Amino acid sequence: MSSDQLPDDRVIVERLRQELAKTEPSRRRRIIEKFVLAALGSIPWIGGFLSAAYDYKAEEDTLRQDSLQTQWLEEHQGKIASLRETLAEIERRFEALGSAIEDRIQSEEYLGLVRKAFRAWDEADTQEKRRYIANLVTNAAGTRVCSDDVLRLFIDWLELYHEAHFAVIREIYQYPGSTRFDIWSAIYGDTPREDSAEADLYKLLIRDLSTGGVIRQERDTNSMGQFMRKRPQKTGARRVAPSTMESAFEDTKPYVLTEMGKQFVHYTMNEVVTRIESDSDGPLA
Repeated sequence: MSSDQLPDDRVIVERLRQELAKTEPSRRRRIIEKFVLAALGSIPWIGGFLSAAYDYKAEEDTLRQDSLQTQWLEEHQGKIASLRETLAEIERRFEALGSAIEDRIQSEEYLGLVRKAFRAWDEADTQEKRRYIANLVTNAAGTRVCSDDVLRLFIDWLELYHEAHFAVIREIYQYPGSTRFDIWSAIYGDTPREDSAEADLYKLLIRDLSTGGVIRQERDTNSMGQFMRKRPQKTGARRVAPSTMESAFEDTKPYVLTEMGKQFVHYTMNEVVTRIESDSDGPLA
């Protein structure tokens, strides 16, 4: 990595500002800068990177070769570029939402969400998770379907769950009422043995999402929204107990997202929610 690939702190900050606040009026620029500073301030290594990049430029070329500092800077240079792209993309999405979100995105409640979200962004292992986090940050500015407390819970879910969990969530969202067999077949194809590691993993995914309140088995409700008990089936002859346990790929019990699960998809897996919901449309923080 050449020295001109390591801009000092002033150049990095200025480049971020130019990309995120370009052609904006001064008030809008200040609002965007508050958002950017909240995001950058939540990532602990940013300050160390800027300081190390500045010191690096003062070193002799002979001291740069094979140094741990060089390798650390190279790794974080890529992450800085990814962070810059994410912030620029969020700012572009803010443009689609218009000026109605300005009060929201400079409120301390929203900036607190931004800080928590970008700490999770920094620790995310994949670009898929980072994209979901960016979606949540954007959609949290433009829609008020649920409270900020619930949005913080959604960030916790993004940190807790694996991409395999998200694949199950997406399948149930697209095809409500899918059975465990349907979900597995759509994602992975052929059904493995019941005593396989794949079956064990699949049961774990369904159990995690069920106990976490993201998915549930489909149930009938009454006019008050209360879940109805299933009536036991009466048979004339004595029923013989099955000789095997229920399959991990059972094909009679449909699954749906819980209401919180639907909200999670709304905020994280939808790219941009283009309407601004009024305070009366949903709970506020």
